[in-house]
Amino acid sequence: MALTVLTISNAKPKDKVQKLFDSCGLFLEITPKGSKRWRHKYYYQGKEKLLSLGLYQDVSLAEAREILSEQKKQLAKGIDPSAARQAIESARVATALNQFEVVAREWFANKQPSWAASHAKVNLQRLERDVFPLIGDRGIADITAPEILSLLQGIIKRGSIETAHRVKSIISQVMRYGIATNRVDHDVTPGLTGALPPSPENHLAAITDPKRLGQVLKMFDAYPGGLVVRCALQLTPLLFVRPGELRAMKWAEVDLNTKEWLSTLSKTNQPHIVPLATQSAAILREIQPFTRTGEFVFPSPRTSNRPMANE
Repeated sequence: MALTVLTISNAKPKDKVQKLFDSCGLFLEITPKGSKRWRHKYYYQGKEKLLSLGLYQDVSLAEAREILSEQKKQLAKGIDPSAARQAIESARVATALNQFEVVAREWFANKQPSWAASHAKVNLQRLERDVFPLIGDRGIADITAPEILSLLQGIIKRGSIETAHRVKSIISQVMRYGIATNRVDHDVTPGLTGALPPSPENHLAAITDPKRLGQVLKMFDAYPGGLVVRCALQLTPLLFVRPGELRAMKWAEVDLNTKEWLSTLSKTNQPHIVPLATQSAAILREIQPFTRTGEFVFPSPRTSNRPMANE
């Protein structure tokens, strides 16, 4: 006898699992704790199989019968409903794993340990602000060059040409990671070559005249300010490191006996050995008695807990 909504509503839990049968292998399973779940018992290639159709609170009697009807059609075509469901779920998972945002976050997680915190933060902000809202939920293999161009043009419209070029580079790196992980066949960003306006060139003034360079070095030596700034200025042309790296130099990284400084590259966060010439070591020995008690070689005048400011 077919089930009714009233029969199901009146069914009470018992000490053992109950099975209220409807038709064609459809039945409602009621546990001693009162849980009610639809199940479909069927035979495929001579073997008995059991498939869950969901909880009664989520799937009504009418809906359970509709699902049963679809599964009967699958069986009539020689398709195992359980295998069909697994194929659909696998496709759904594959689609989710192939979304651009998922691939990009994987790429970011792999790259982050080798980057400085500031560089990682900027890259993630660019993805979350400029990329994910527009193509994050798209399958990486489905994204086209015109889509990316439209995204980059939106960045350019707000006056950020340089950022647009950097975002293009990030997208390209994500695409190449997608190729390596078998999510996409090719990187579409090379097709955008020439489609963006060139980045503005902001070359810093370089001193190429030997006489002028000599004057600048003399100015460093004659700097009338504090010892910390003067020593930092004198080391700048000797070490050829970024200003931020020099300002963050720590005494624990300096070995005046071997004349080496174990620096950390600010962009990649990788260790880098900087040789210290005799003149460089002499400058460090000059400042050592005054700042050695703190962490930084060139501390802030306000506190020894942080380096001097970039001013």
